[in-house]
Amino acid sequence: MAAKRGTDEMRDRVVLGEFGVRNVHTTDFPGNYPGYEDAWDQRRFEEVPTMAVEKVFVYNNTSIVQDEILAHRLGLIPIRADPRLFEYRNQGDEEGTEIDTLQFQLKIKCSRNPQAAKESSDPNELYFNHKVYSKHMTWVPLGNQTELFPDADFRPVHDDILIALLRPGQEIDVLMHCVKGIGKDHAKFSPVATASYRLLPDITLLQPVEDEAAEVLQKCFSPGVIEIQNIKGKKVARVANARLDTFSREVFRHEGLKNLVRLARVRNHYIFKDFSASHTALPMRRRGTPKKLGRNTAGTADPNWPKGYSIPYGIMLSM
Repeated sequence: MAAKRGTDEMRDRVVLGEFGVRNVHTTDFPGNYPGYEDAWDQRRFEEVPTMAVEKVFVYNNTSIVQDEILAHRLGLIPIRADPRLFEYRNQGDEEGTEIDTLQFQLKIKCSRNPQAAKESSDPNELYFNHKVYSKHMTWVPLGNQTELFPDADFRPVHDDILIALLRPGQEIDVLMHCVKGIGKDHAKFSPVATASYRLLPDITLLQPVEDEAAEVLQKCFSPGVIEIQNIKGKKVARVANARLDTFSREVFRHEGLKNLVRLARVRNHYIFKDFSASHTALPMRRRGTPKKLGRNTAGTADPNWPKGYSIPYGIMLSM
């Protein structure tokens, strides 16, 4: 029986020791394979629509940034606009309309500051408009968009994205057309940014830890991991929420505690974390995510996921 428990532990736990890890040599990997995350991530967001710059009309660009590089930078700026308000532009349509296009203008020129101190070498004091930010992009309504969207606030998601640097006399004058698209067609439409995963922490107290030792143990872990209870006048430590721990292994620095705690990770329990580069709120992202998320990578119904359930961005997810 003890041998079976040892085998099960080797299969289910990666144990963290003071100077290394144990139980990492087995090829038995039950549960979910981490490679599924890539498939799930593509399925979740490859068809979530967003608005992005599709065409850039350059009227004047005397900056050191080449036209094609400038257009590329503008295309990657996330636009704050609800894609549900617009239609997809038909293939071959060169001119945008009020129902499928958002128009932005970027017109800025750098000049000297006549009030700057003569001995100053700080560009922020010497020049006006020497840094071109996304906040300088302004919405130019097409057709009757002013009537269609009277309360609209179409703009870049972030105001502080640096686009270019200018010097006196240099200017940028461009017009941009934003269209509705999906990440499956081009990465600039994807609401995705950083995605990561980790194994669920598993912390076990091998012996009761009481009084002063319990307080020291609590400080060895992230806040909320170890809880101290008062039992019969004694302070007793217990694991409250192992999920919150980052596994710094600080406990192994204490000779009186390192043999009282076992640190491990559950092999088949992954915590995914996604970060959005889009302005889209979670409810919209739930509605916009394809319903085929309820299918697994083999194309059959996945019993672990409710039909049509979508994974919200920016939230840690357990499998």
